Amino acid sequence: MIQNGTYLKVVDNSGAKDVCCIQVSKGYKKRYSHIGDVIVVSVKTLRKKRRLTAKIKKGDVTKGVIVRTRSITKSKQNEQIGFMNNCIVLLNKKNTLIGTRVFGAIPNMFKYSKYLRLASLCAGTVK
Repeated sequence: MIQNGTYLKVVDNSGAKDVCCIQVSKGYKKRYSHIGDVIVVSVKTLRKKRRLTAKIKKGDVTKGVIVRTRSITKSKQNEQIGFMNNCIVLLNKKNTLIGTRVFGAIPNMFKYSKYLRLASLCAGTVK
């Protein structure tokens, strides 16, 4: 469960390292977000090797899709999914991916969502 003020790791090659959630989107008085939700984030730190060539800068406000959370969630097949950390992939204003690679595995549910490109760019999928 991600809420306002939660720090997340960025798992794409956009140049950002850590971001902070500043708004949970979609829903009246919605407090938490889960895997697959779009949130608004602020960039806190950049990767050292990519600082000069990063596609975004420190302090930028952008959107992102949550791809991993520490809290255990159930999938549609009643299987429980939980990861070791909270991770996100950054999006631009048109809801397309900023980066061209996604590091690590993501849940299998992205194959059947509007973010199919995430499933093709990642290293692998997890049930």
